[in-house]
Amino acid sequence: MKTILLIEDDTALRENTAELLELSDYKVITSPNGKVGIVKAKEEKPDIIVCDIMMPEVDGYGVLEALSFDTTTNHIPFIFLSAKTEHKEIRKGMDLGADDYLTKPFEEEELLNAIESRLAKAALLSKIVRDQQSSTKSTSEDNGLRNLHELKNFFDDNGEISEFKKGEVIYEEGEHSNNIYLILKGVVKSHKMDENGKELITTLYKTDDFLGFTSFIDNTPYLESATAVEDSELAGISKNNLKEILEKSKNISLELMELLTDNLSEIKEQLLQMAYSSVRKKTAQTILQFADVLNKKSQDSIKISRNDLASVAGIATESLIRTLSSFKKDGLIEIEGRNIKILDLSGLQLVE
Repeated sequence: MKTILLIEDDTALRENTAELLELSDYKVITSPNGKVGIVKAKEEKPDIIVCDIMMPEVDGYGVLEALSFDTTTNHIPFIFLSAKTEHKEIRKGMDLGADDYLTKPFEEEELLNAIESRLAKAALLSKIVRDQQSSTKSTSEDNGLRNLHELKNFFDDNGEISEFKKGEVIYEEGEHSNNIYLILKGVVKSHKMDENGKELITTLYKTDDFLGFTSFIDNTPYLESATAVEDSELAGISKNNLKEILEKSKNISLELMELLTDNLSEIKEQLLQMAYSSVRKKTAQTILQFADVLNKKSQDSIKISRNDLASVAGIATESLIRTLSSFKKDGLIEIEGRNIKILDLSGLQLVE
């Protein structure tokens, strides 16, 4: 049985989360603040740590920093919990060495999936480390980059920075794909045109997502176009540069493969939704998807074009507009010009 250390100052959230984890067959140790959490981490040596950021005594950043300096705890997977969603806050936690970042309120399945994924990755990386220690040379040490978060920092520090206004094209289908990008700020859509000239949005990318993967063969054309949904900032490096990094680091290669596999699974779910769901369900799920990508919560306004909504949902714009009017009458959303405000989040989630 794996052991989880849960550090959270909110008593109700701490107790409820601990109960959820125990029902999922984990042994749970709890701590009401960061100071006590550091002591328990060093005493108990848990398999993974889930920690709030804003806490008395010592905050989550202080906990992670303290444990990272101790050789007996610096290998333990670390997941942050926080209501903060700003890019700089996420990057601060990742720069300190956190493995994941969940925003409150989080879904039970989201937390469990994050824990299972990080435990599995830790086991895999442990095996890789053992294999590398038996070798005469460690390629990851030669490269200096150890994981996906350090790769993102490499993009941020060494990549060519480009800024795009809302609606500006980043690259077009058929252009040579010599660069890979990391989104530092904003939201980007990838899209194609069907045989009738109708735009279909294939993926929405948000801050901290990679963009532009096609093939590592030079000059391979982009298979789709990319456009800024809102003002965006990107860091780009050449595919040749990225290939050199991946060739020297098995860890980063494995993490990147895992990330791209997850992206493919999400795209598959979206295609299934477009193919088999009702117009009402497609519309509801698309609104929720945009809210998630744009980091919007219930009662926050979503400003997005009706064409983009219809394109992601895979329905005609006229059908989308009729459905939005129906949702407004049902009290699920509020429409103010181009803005959509979610009034009933759970109601939208239950639309069939």
